Amino acid sequence: MKNFSKALLALMLVLVLALAACSGGDDKKDAGKEKEEDKTEQKEGAGEEAGEEAVADSPISAFDTRSETGEVEEGGTLNFGLVSDTPFEGTLNFNFYAGAPDAEVIEWFDESLLSIDEDFQYTQDGAATFEHSEDYKVFTFKIGDNVNWHDGEPVKAEDWAFSYEVIGHADYDGPRYGSDFTVIEGMEAYNAGEADEISGIKVVDEKTLEITYTNPTPSLLAGGIWTYAMPKHIFKDIAVADMSSSDEVRKNPIGMGPFKVESIVPGESVVYSKNEDYWQGAPKLDEVILKVVDPSVVANELASGKIDVVDAFPADQYETNKDMEGVKFLGDVDNAYTYIGFKFGTWDKENAQVVYKPEESKVSDVALRKAMWYAVDNDAVGENFYQGLRWAGTTLIAPSHANFHDATIETPKYDKEKAIEILTEAGYVDTDDDGFVEDPDGNELKLNFASMSGGEVAEPIANYYIQSWRDIGLDIELLDGRLQEFNTFYDRVGNGGNDDPEVDVYMGAWSVGSDVDPTGLYGPKAMFNFPRYVNDKNTELLEKGVSDEAFDVEYRQNVYKEWQQLMVEEIPVFPTLYRAVLVPVNENLLNYTIDREDNFYRHEIGFKK
Repeated sequence: MKNFSKALLALMLVLVLALAACSGGDDKKDAGKEKEEDKTEQKEGAGEEAGEEAVADSPISAFDTRSETGEVEEGGTLNFGLVSDTPFEGTLNFNFYAGAPDAEVIEWFDESLLSIDEDFQYTQDGAATFEHSEDYKVFTFKIGDNVNWHDGEPVKAEDWAFSYEVIGHADYDGPRYGSDFTVIEGMEAYNAGEADEISGIKVVDEKTLEITYTNPTPSLLAGGIWTYAMPKHIFKDIAVADMSSSDEVRKNPIGMGPFKVESIVPGESVVYSKNEDYWQGAPKLDEVILKVVDPSVVANELASGKIDVVDAFPADQYETNKDMEGVKFLGDVDNAYTYIGFKFGTWDKENAQVVYKPEESKVSDVALRKAMWYAVDNDAVGENFYQGLRWAGTTLIAPSHANFHDATIETPKYDKEKAIEILTEAGYVDTDDDGFVEDPDGNELKLNFASMSGGEVAEPIANYYIQSWRDIGLDIELLDGRLQEFNTFYDRVGNGGNDDPEVDVYMGAWSVGSDVDPTGLYGPKAMFNFPRYVNDKNTELLEKGVSDEAFDVEYRQNVYKEWQQLMVEEIPVFPTLYRAVLVPVNENLLNYTIDREDNFYRHEIGFKK
């Protein structure tokens, strides 16, 4: 057992296999890139080779991403389990949601207007098609004539434009507004209240939308276009500031997807009925019932047939349930990573930007952060808590983005003695023989660690990290002496711009979007930049990654290789684990997939005849 610390061994003695809920706020499944000819280009360069090696070497490579396919019985009810130890928050609109659980609820009744392929490239197979000018400044979108909202109203170009108007509005309280929107002509003037409309967005006719970009970037080819419409006829009379809390978002949401919301028990369950008017044809299933399933009982619910499929199965329970009768496990490399984050400042809500205040941070010394990375054995955590279905993370671009993940970058690996050496050389010494070091100025150093709840292993893992840091002389304790519930955790860490000053270090997770651009998580104007980290070189590289030059894939790969290296040196956060997504499927359920290129497939799901 490689580098397996005594602390982790002790914890494993009391380990009960269950879920460690490490899902976080995300910008997930926002759609991908662009054309078939670009796909070949994206596969050139050294970045892809290193990334694909990381995926090929991962334990998930042996799994299928699709269930059995074939003709299905018309009708029936699918019982879908949303695995969580907490309720879903209930912001059920793509334009406003922040957490992954809400996205799982939304995706049954609403969807992107554009589709993607396996490399996150946009295709012409979705509810809308598109063209762009040679210089990428003007994109023209055409919505299909048979694409309608659940109330029968057609999805119009003005609905798509309306979503931009809402997100760009000064009173918008969601997490979407950022660099993907400010590159649109006239957006910043509109956001500042200097214009009543967005000059770069033009409704050409009922089904045609044109968007003009001032500074087009490669991100437009990979999720940088907001592809979710908003029914203007429903929301037009609701003040933007009130939309996210309105009944139209919370209680009676509608979409354009294959199923319609019939009823909601807030935070607990949703009943959907088939949308006979779905643009690809009526679904095979009559009904879908989504319910929150606690990770401690998910295996029993599957084995008893009470649920047919879940959004993701706890990896730590797989070994004891892999031979479950009547179930096939699907698996893929997840677009996600867990990480340890360090707090350096706050969020300026008025100006929508990070306030970087390292002088007030207890963790501003990179030597301290580096020692904390060396002090933990993430290989052992992945192997022993997750049976190898999570594995040590290295850089902040996950191997799911094989074109850009650089597995050749050397990162800290578990070495307790090196961690102690780093602290000692930096001036962290124990002057009063209490077992804990003081900071280089001789001041007491006490750190609060925030971590979220999520099944039986969440607390042992949090305790393992704490004990590993205490073993190198750091006085660190769990915030409030307990794990935080999912929504509370992210509120205290920074969601909504709320930063609890008691948080010094935290363990979070990201489900990352289609585009490799990390600006939305680490940029100076990104609300999701929870560390509240700002660095000139970081900003420079993030800007280069979406520059005109970055349309050259090799150039962009080199930029993000340099960025990954910078983050290893700066360590505003460090990745702990990459992970597999495991989805058990009732063996009688056909045409179910977790392959990201299968964008619009839910209408085809059904049970064997």
